[in-house]
Amino acid sequence: MTTSSPERLHALDALRASALLLGVVLHATLSYFPTTGVWLIADTDRSSLMSGLFFVIHAFRMPLFFLLAGFFGRMMYRRMGAGRFALSRLKRIGLPFVSLWPIMFVAFIALFIWGMTTMYGPLPEGEAPPLNWRTVPLSHLWFLYVLLLIYPAAILTALAARIIPGADALGRAVDKLFAMLAGTPFLLVAPAALVAALVFSDSSGPIWFGVRSPDMGLLPNTPALVTFPFAFWMGWMMQRQIHVLDQLKGVWFINLGLAALATAGCFALVGFSPDLMMALSEMKKALFGLALGVAMWGFIFGFIGLFQALMNHHSPVWRYLADSSYWVYLVHLPLVVTLQIWMFDWGLPAEVKLVLILLIAMPILLISYHLLVRGTFIGWILNGRTKPVFRRK
Repeated sequence: MTTSSPERLHALDALRASALLLGVVLHATLSYFPTTGVWLIADTDRSSLMSGLFFVIHAFRMPLFFLLAGFFGRMMYRRMGAGRFALSRLKRIGLPFVSLWPIMFVAFIALFIWGMTTMYGPLPEGEAPPLNWRTVPLSHLWFLYVLLLIYPAAILTALAARIIPGADALGRAVDKLFAMLAGTPFLLVAPAALVAALVFSDSSGPIWFGVRSPDMGLLPNTPALVTFPFAFWMGWMMQRQIHVLDQLKGVWFINLGLAALATAGCFALVGFSPDLMMALSEMKKALFGLALGVAMWGFIFGFIGLFQALMNHHSPVWRYLADSSYWVYLVHLPLVVTLQIWMFDWGLPAEVKLVLILLIAMPILLISYHLLVRGTFIGWILNGRTKPVFRRK
């Protein structure tokens, strides 16, 4: 989702593109987990490295994306006003969700049947599980659904803040605290503590996955329902004083170092391979939640600072990736799963298969963007504008 603004924030554009494109890598690892029952297809060649890579990416990628959505969301809200902003979100978030979800639903039924048949032979006859508000599969489009829940709340909150006595003073106090902490690792404390509390209190799913993606049902699980709106709010508040980006730039290495240490602590507590039945003592569960919180927010603040330090300039390649990343992420999953099923029994190391999937999928996805999206009405829906497919001489 590319934001058109008078001044491009090149570093954050590149970071948002990276967060979306890392989703392709993340989903490509899923069939190579040592644990079965995690994905549509469980490859004959598996590796703990694949599940470890998934864990690291999963720990921070979507909270980072929601923070950036909040940052760019406030930027557009201030420029457009509440009414135009709401309409733009319906076009660029709501329309892709309602138009793509039925396609993905049918595609995944077909891929599930193909995958199960590939692994186990012909499927026995039986009734499909009931489809209701608790079981409706949102697939990887869940982030659009959650954004559609967040944006109305953000608009109403922004409008209410204009008339609620004391709201301005509270906002200035939060701004001051944010700015005071942004140049230090102490900015991690409150977000990490929130993640720790959410993980510790959650008993509804495998703890290894930490904050689980709310990809099943219309009511997100509690950790997701709090974590992603909170990240959005952090981005919204950060945009109120953009100078904090430079403060994060000064401590990126500290934040990433803390994230790396915390990730190592997570692996020490739960291992590299997801155990779907894992039960931790209360002490270990609390430690895991805290380590996950530090890893999540250390990576988020660290990568914001790193990209500010290295990527805060115009790059034609990164600008193109920023424009194309939304489309690539929306449509990548059926192609990735198709390649996973196709390579199921090739007898190659899991790491080699992962590289092959990316080498095949990414060119197809980028070519489809260039020919089908960039200069068409789809590009207007997704990116707010169309761009020439080929340069004029």
